[in-house]
Amino acid sequence: MPEMLYGDKKIHYEIYGEGEPLILLNGIMMSCLSWQLFMPQLSKDKKVILFDFLDQGKSSALSDNEYTHELQVEVLKALIDHLNIQKANILGISYGGEIALQFAIKYQKYINKLLVFNTTSYTTPWLKDIGRGWIGAARTFDPEVFYHVSIPYIYSPWFYTENYQWMETRKKVLGSVFTRDFLEAMIRLIISSEGYDIRQRLCEIEADTLVVGSDYDYVTPWFEQEYIHNHIRGSKFVVIKNCGHASMYEKPNEFISLINGFLSLKKSLSIV
Repeated sequence: MPEMLYGDKKIHYEIYGEGEPLILLNGIMMSCLSWQLFMPQLSKDKKVILFDFLDQGKSSALSDNEYTHELQVEVLKALIDHLNIQKANILGISYGGEIALQFAIKYQKYINKLLVFNTTSYTTPWLKDIGRGWIGAARTFDPEVFYHVSIPYIYSPWFYTENYQWMETRKKVLGSVFTRDFLEAMIRLIISSEGYDIRQRLCEIEADTLVVGSDYDYVTPWFEQEYIHNHIRGSKFVVIKNCGHASMYEKPNEFISLINGFLSLKKSLSIV
C-alpha cells in the first residue's frame, strides 16, 4: 500500500474507487483496517482516501514525544498536497472529527463538504477524565484491563448485551491489537487531545457541514454535537437513536446512508 513521508515519519494511506475525493479520518483507536467493511458501499462512486494518523496503524510512531492536534492537522494537509487534491469532502469520527473541525478552520479552501460524527469542540472535564482512566489502564500494558476500561462504554448497553458473543470475539481480536506499542501510542494520542478547545472558532467554519451524534454516546454526548451544530452556520444535525459512541459499528446502514445522502445533495432544499 502507498505511503508518504512527513518529515522523516511514514504516513500510510489507501485509496479506493474513483470520483470526488472523500477523506476519512480515524477515531482514536482506529486504523485504515477499521474501514474495510465500508469500502464497497462508500467507494462505488467516490474516491475514498484512508490514512493512519501518526501513532496509528501502519504510520510511524512518535516514541516518547508529546504533541498536539496541530501536528495531525498538518499531516492531513501534507497528504492532500501529496495527492494533488484541490478540494475534498472530509469526514471525521470522534478524534478524527476534532482534527476535521480544526482543518476546516485553518484550511477552508480545501474542503467541499464536512461531516463529523460523535465528536466535540473541546475536551470537557468529563472527556479528559475518561481519557485519564484509559491512560491508567494502558499503563498496565494488560490488553484485557485496557479492553474492560475502554471498550464497553463506547457502545450502547443493549447493543453490547444483545451482541455479547460478538463482543467476546472482538475482545480476543483486540487482545492481539493492544500491544505495548499500541498502548504507548494511545497514551500519546489521548494526551494530544487534552488542550483541545475550538469553541470560539466554530463560527469560522464555512463549509457545508453535517454533524451527527448518538443518543447513548457516553464518551461525547449528543449535546456536544448539538453545540457544534448551533455554532456552524447552516449546518445540519442528526441524532442516531438507540446508539452509542461507536455509531459506525452499531448502526452501519444509517452511517452509510447519512454519508451518501449528504454528499449526493448538491443544494439544500427549501419548501418555503
